[in-house]
Amino acid sequence: MSRTPHRPTVDPLTVGVLALAVAAVSSSAPLIAFAAAPALAVAFWRNLLSVAVLGPFSLARRRAEFRALTVGAGRREGWYCALSGVALAAHFATWMPSAQLTSVAAATALGATQPVWQGLIARWQGRHLPYAVWVGIAVAVTGAVLATGADVAVSGRAFAGDLLAITGGLFAAVYTAFGERARATISTTTYTTICYGVCALILLVVCLVGGVRLRGYDSATWLAILGLVAGAQLLGHSMFNYALRRVSATTVSVLILLEAPGAALIGWVWLGQLPRPLALPGLALLLVGVAVVVLGGARAGRRPAPAPVPADAAPPTG
Repeated sequence: MSRTPHRPTVDPLTVGVLALAVAAVSSSAPLIAFAAAPALAVAFWRNLLSVAVLGPFSLARRRAEFRALTVGAGRREGWYCALSGVALAAHFATWMPSAQLTSVAAATALGATQPVWQGLIARWQGRHLPYAVWVGIAVAVTGAVLATGADVAVSGRAFAGDLLAITGGLFAAVYTAFGERARATISTTTYTTICYGVCALILLVVCLVGGVRLRGYDSATWLAILGLVAGAQLLGHSMFNYALRRVSATTVSVLILLEAPGAALIGWVWLGQLPRPLALPGLALLLVGVAVVVLGGARAGRRPAPAPVPADAAPPTG
């Protein structure tokens, strides 16, 4: 059974970073729905432009770290970064089209199944999740569904969007799990540069093979793409990746649920997508679930570690 990685104590800076990240990613689905461009093309430009911003800085400041990822034991961490990029590409390729096929609220809520997949991944890795965490996940997901009004749509287009959103939530969990492993030893800028670079390369190939148009958009669409780069990508995903050094992937996934009511509110005010009457009680449930997961995970983290095995003890077999 694998041991839960040791993390430093969560400090006020990390709390502020997580709050900023939640606010930033809440703009993602409304901007995607607003952009008059194919979702895959928006995903490609979002990642490519992020690498253009982060790349020069990380290559100048972290050159030795990049070299270390190509030799010896560092190759494993390099693979975690690359695999995280593959999972992120799969997430964008499924969830971003869902925001254009179904409503902003439904896409965000169904993508909010991520913490369920995250908990299953953690259990598959051999980690024991406290009962309180599972209860919190269930309450938070229920609250997200109520707050955003996600339901199974009757139209084929919306139903396809619903399925893509759920699949996007699964790949988001895989992306976060690989990111958690990579961020244990790698700086945020190095990790995000590699991850976003791999993601952009995969999406470029998909767009070229699929004949997706990558240029010729109006100025409003380019502004939406730039908003996604500055907000959801650099201030959202990157800040969540920063927090993975101090907060578990499961907790981060549950905090991302707070994106759901934020996106629904923006979709209502900006795009005229009126939330259902159950939004307010759903939001209350969501906040309760997030609190239960965070407090339950913190309480489990404070439990004393098991006594170390003596140096001369034989390794376990079987």
